[in-house]
Amino acid sequence: MLYNPQFDVDSVFDLLRTINEKYPEGSPEDEALRIAAVALFYVRETQKLDDYREFFRSFYTPAIDSIVVAQTFTSREEADAWLGGGQAREGDLVRISGQGFQVMPVRKGTGLRLVRMPLPEELMKSPPPKPDQDPDTAKE
Repeated sequence: MLYNPQFDVDSVFDLLRTINEKYPEGSPEDEALRIAAVALFYVRETQKLDDYREFFRSFYTPAIDSIVVAQTFTSREEADAWLGGGQAREGDLVRISGQGFQVMPVRKGTGLRLVRMPLPEELMKSPPPKPDQDPDTAKE
């Protein structure tokens, strides 16, 4: 579903009203449309429309689309230099030679390290093993 972040609330109200005219008063459809219209009216009146727009966008955005890779590197050496250069932030996702990694704190001491964290596109390449199949033999 495409999302229009600047949808016109008044147009939505007009459309809900037009649809509602097709159903008898008191019907389940009438009730559902009234509830939806009043909920949208409440959001606008309480000045939460921007919050709602963001919620609506995130609701219809697939999780894979919300994952942002901070940097892409051709080699581990290049990524390690970036990591040591002070630009990395904890939690950043990076791609190194097509594989995902996440910036994490060093376990003991200070500093950051890269931990293997497959990116969604990597996980989608091979289907998960069937429930009755041993993961170690799934590739055989």
